[in-house]
Amino acid sequence: MRKIYLMSLLLVAMTVVAQNNQSSFNRWSIEANLGINKPIRPYTENYYSSNPKNYFNFSPVNHYTFGARYMMSEVFGAKLDFGYDKMQNQSNGGSLPFQATQFSVSLQGVVNLGNLLQFYSFTNRFNLLAHGGVVVSQFTPKMGAYKNITEDNGGIVLGITPQLRITNRIVLTGDFSTITNVRQHYNWDGMSLSNKDNNLTGLLYTTSLGLTFYLGKNDTHADWYVKQGYNNTNKGETTDVEARKRIAELEKMMNDVDRDGVPDYLDAQNNTPNGVIVDAKGRFIDKNRNGVPDELEDHSKLDTADKPIANDTSNDAMRSLVGKGYVNIFFDVNQDFPNTGSTNTVFQMIQFLKSNPETKIKLFGYADLRGGENTNKDLSNRRAQNVYKILIASGINKNRIDTKAQGVDKSFTADEKGSLNLARRVSVILE
Repeated sequence: MRKIYLMSLLLVAMTVVAQNNQSSFNRWSIEANLGINKPIRPYTENYYSSNPKNYFNFSPVNHYTFGARYMMSEVFGAKLDFGYDKMQNQSNGGSLPFQATQFSVSLQGVVNLGNLLQFYSFTNRFNLLAHGGVVVSQFTPKMGAYKNITEDNGGIVLGITPQLRITNRIVLTGDFSTITNVRQHYNWDGMSLSNKDNNLTGLLYTTSLGLTFYLGKNDTHADWYVKQGYNNTNKGETTDVEARKRIAELEKMMNDVDRDGVPDYLDAQNNTPNGVIVDAKGRFIDKNRNGVPDELEDHSKLDTADKPIANDTSNDAMRSLVGKGYVNIFFDVNQDFPNTGSTNTVFQMIQFLKSNPETKIKLFGYADLRGGENTNKDLSNRRAQNVYKILIASGINKNRIDTKAQGVDKSFTADEKGSLNLARRVSVILE
């Protein structure tokens, strides 16, 4: 027991020394595990814990540990573990019957391999710890001539612990450890002394699953702490440069040089005159195909056959487009107010409605497929309502306008490049 007290005091001493190291991460955790053990050597002849004829042997749960860990930094720490193991022959395993128990205490250093190897550059859920140190134990046979005669053993323990983060406070762990006793006289079966004068080299494997609970007032534990200077590392700089490059590409794609409401990467005609009505592909209306937008032509110089649909070309062109569902007002992601590129379209709609006081329209609101069904339904409704409010505020009688929330436009999918930009819209249709 004196050894146990000394090991506990050593951990406390290390903790006190490290208390002055204030940081933004938690240091303490408690750990509980259960699993199976497999004593490898030594055994008395005809005794063994698993059937040597089988490649795989699974015993009932017979290994338990409970402990506390303190991290002095995000990479190095120490832990104190208390363990209990039960050794016995397996049913139908072929061994003669035996039973023994072992209580152990270990003081170990811990290395956060995940932080050391920068796992955080590709995952924030999986981590890996390595541990190793000294172990003292009390081994007690429960059968045979040495029944209930306890021996004090001591040795070295090494192990590795994968971690899967469930929450910021709870982590699921696995553990694979090996204990090598450099002082052990009993065989693992406890039925005999292999050599009462010389020490043995006992070997024991353990495999277990458990939970780790983090303590402290901070949101992050040392196991998952990422230094603020991470972006200054080579890998961080590469990731940051790639991200900025991608953002620049996206911004370039969303440019609208001719300000017609259609982004350049979707615009088949990105040099249309300012204020001219365009279709969904950014092309102006040219019924007579003479290269001049119909609404800008001098109608008095046109032959009747070459004239657009009616004398008032602008109105008739807009009526034709609205009637066919070609007039759309677009929105940015998660926004319910028209984007700046749609300003011309909204203005043309106001002028059209003022020039045609008997015309009634319906506004159909849409959202793209990202987000929940109810959220998208509400977003599409707000988009239609906001266009409605703009028209009313511009002097259009509210009785001439109806709105309807359509929710997600499933005809535009995420698999089609840029198609979601077309889904976020309000379509204007003649009633």
